[in-house]
Amino acid sequence: MKYLRTITVLFVLIFGFAALAHAGLDDFLRRVNEQAKEDINRFNAKVSEQFGIPVPKVEDIVKKVPSPADAFMVFQLGQMSKKQPDVVLHTYQASRDKGWGAIAKELGIKPGSPEFHALKRGDLHFTGDPASSAGNGKGRGKGKKHKKD
Repeated sequence: MKYLRTITVLFVLIFGFAALAHAGLDDFLRRVNEQAKEDINRFNAKVSEQFGIPVPKVEDIVKKVPSPADAFMVFQLGQMSKKQPDVVLHTYQASRDKGWGAIAKELGIKPGSPEFHALKRGDLHFTGDPASSAGNGKGRGKGKKHKKD
C-alpha cells in the first residue's frame, strides 16, 4: 500500500510539473496575443526592435501565421537557433501540429539546453528592447594570457 501511494505521488508530481511548464508557455503566448490585439502596429514595431527585423518583414510573417504570438515565436526560435525567420517559418508550417518544442528540436535547439528549458517554461520576454549578445557566455574563461618579460 505504501508503495502504491509513493508511485501515485510521484506520478502526480511529474505530470503536474509538466502541465505547469506547458501552461507557462501558453500563458506567455496568450499575453503576447492580447498585446497584439490592442495595437498591431505597436506589436510589429516591438517585434522589429527586439529581433532586429525590418517592420515589413515582421508584417509579412504575421500575415502568414494564425496568430501574432506564432509570429513572435518564429522570430524567437530564429534567434535561439541562429536561423533566418523564413527557415523557421517553413519549419513551423511543416510541423505546426507537433508543437513548439518539436519545432525547436527540428531547428537544432537541444532539449537539455537553457534555451529549450526557457521555451518550455515560457520564460521568454517580449519587451521590444533589442536583444544583446553580451553576457551569453558562462563567464568561466581564464582571460587573455600575458607575456612575461
